[in-house]
Amino acid sequence: MARFEQQYMEWLEKNLTNELNPRRRELVTKGLGHGTVEFLRRVWFPAVGNFDHLFPEWEVRDFNNGYRYLDLAYMPGGTRGGIEIQGYGPHARDLDVRRFKDLCMRHCLLSLDSWTFLPIAYLSVIEEPKQCQQLVLAFIGKFIATDVPSTLTWLEAETLRYARRLLRPFTPVELTAHLKVTNRHARRILQNLVEQQLIDIESGKQRIRTYRLRL
Repeated sequence: MARFEQQYMEWLEKNLTNELNPRRRELVTKGLGHGTVEFLRRVWFPAVGNFDHLFPEWEVRDFNNGYRYLDLAYMPGGTRGGIEIQGYGPHARDLDVRRFKDLCMRHCLLSLDSWTFLPIAYLSVIEEPKQCQQLVLAFIGKFIATDVPSTLTWLEAETLRYARRLLRPFTPVELTAHLKVTNRHARRILQNLVEQQLIDIESGKQRIRTYRLRL
């Protein structure tokens, strides 16, 4: 956790140093919400290992020329990805008609403005962090080709990227179709990645049926 805390503080300081917008600067100075911090601690940082291209309290405009703020914006290479942590109280249990309509309008505005939106429930962050990590890796996979170890062959690297894009275990047959190689070759690639502790066996003992990304 010490590594997280250090990089988290450096990331916040970098955002404050580079920010000229006084509204966003004030929000970041006040500190991020508990849900956002726990998402970064339990989900984002374990899955990604850095805060590159990630911006807290990102300001967007709405149709009424007002301002709205995303919990987190992920913007590699000018693309637009928005992440919001939905607390159970304000976003579900206590949601009245007005707030519900506003939440739907918010999502519409982001979609129309070319944002890819990822809402994640706070309870999922706390209770299902591994599943949320898979969501984050798939989310990132929509924007960039995630880095892989330089020691991998190109087929091994593509297999790892393929596993990162999926939100479920996959079979050797599926990988065979994706890589356009023989089933035997696909199984050999998977075994190599298992030995390198990058892929895990999900099911099967004598005859392995499914694999999944190691988190």
